[in-house]
Formats: sequence, C-alpha cells, structure tokens
Amino acid sequence: MNGEPGLGEQALSKIAEVGITSQLDEVEELNIDIRTDPIKAIQGEVDSVAIEGKGMVIQQDLRMEKIEVKTDTVSIDPLSVVFGNIELTQPTNADARILLKATDLNRALSSDYLRPKLKNLKLQVQEKLITIDIQQVELSLPGEGKLSMCAEFLVRETGEVKQVSAIVVPQLKKNQQQISLEILSFEGHGVTHELANTLIEQLMKLLDLKNFDVPGMSLQLKEFEVEKDQLVLHATTKIDQIPSS
Repeated sequence: MNGEPGLGEQALSKIAEVGITSQLDEVEELNIDIRTDPIKAIQGEVDSVAIEGKGMVIQQDLRMEKIEVKTDTVSIDPLSVVFGNIELTQPTNADARILLKATDLNRALSSDYLRPKLKNLKLQVQEKLITIDIQQVELSLPGEGKLSMCAEFLVRETGEVKQVSAIVVPQLKKNQQQISLEILSFEGHGVTHELANTLIEQLMKLLDLKNFDVPGMSLQLKEFEVEKDQLVLHATTKIDQIPSS
C-alpha cells in the first residue's frame, strides 16, 4: 500500500486484527491493512484488505508458517463498525498465498484433529477392500518438486504391520480440485505399487486445504509449488465475514 493509513483506516484494521486473532489458537504475527477513505467508509465501501499472518495455528495443531490474503473492493455495513465489528454485506473474493513448512505438515498429521482420520481407512486394492490404521507417518520435502513419505500401518484383516517409503511428485489435476501423484520409487515388504499409491492418495486428502480454512474464509487451491522443506499454495479465497472478537 502507498502512504501511511489514516486514523479511520487504522481503526478498521485494528478491529479486524482483534477479531481474527480471537479465532486462532496461536499466532506469532498478524498484520491487517484496510484502505478506504472516510466518505467511502460511511457508504459501506472498503477499497482493499491485505492480511499477512505468520505462525498461525487453527484446530489446535494445524499451523501455517505464513499466509497472505489480498482483496479488492469490499462492501461492509458501516453501522457494524460503531459496535466494534466489521460485517460484510456480501461475500468477497481474494487471492491467498500460504506457506507450509515440512514440520507444519508433520505436525498436522500427528494432531488430535487429523490423527483419528488416519484410522479405519478403507482401501480398494486388487479388487479387495482392506481396512488399515496408519500408526506413524512422516513427510519430507527434498526439493525439485518431490515429496518423500515414510509410513507404518496396520492391516486389520490380517493383523500385519507393514512399512512403506516412497518418493512422489504431486500434481494438480486439471479440475484443480484434487492432487494426483506420480510415484517415482517406493519400498515396502509385501506392499504393492497399487497399495502404496492408494495409501499416499489418502494421506494427501488429509492435507486438504479446507482443513486450513481461517474462520470466515474458505480456500480453494489454484496451484502449488513443492520446494525444499516447504510447500507454497496459491488459492482463491471467499471471505464471508471478518470474525468479531
């Protein structure tokens, strides 16, 4: 943004900052920059909203190293500001950039929020339905667009505990709703390529961007970059509300 914000803009930014912070479990840094002018504000129009957050944690253990959200014009109820809130009169769209460290991904997979979803997974393998419990999993991002995974899982039908490790290249499907995977290599005694692929796909589903929705915002993946030790997500964002404190 050009120029220093006025007092009215600072007040609006502070209201939004307090509201969003109140909905987070943890946050290391949060900066919100709302730009408008007094006349537009009275008419319920905001020129733009920019949100930058670092170390934001939701659902107790789902952490984002960094998030940046930028909107264009936003329509608000000017009377809501009088009561210390910012209420949108209609949803607004925005662009978001989210950075997740490899440690954030592993923290999410071991969280109380996602751990139950690692149990009782139904997988179709060689026309046979099996049930598995993933007991341990670790992801790493070695760079060059690759993702490395090591997992230990229990096959309920046989009581066997199996291990698998794989290096894959995740890619966004054309409909931009799902991530497809190309397995470059895998190892695992008694683990077929089909089982390894199905298992990894299940893990990627658990890292669905919807799990990382900030209150009042819903995210839809547009593209992503797999870099060394970090995953950069580019998403479109629909903002329905700015949380109140």
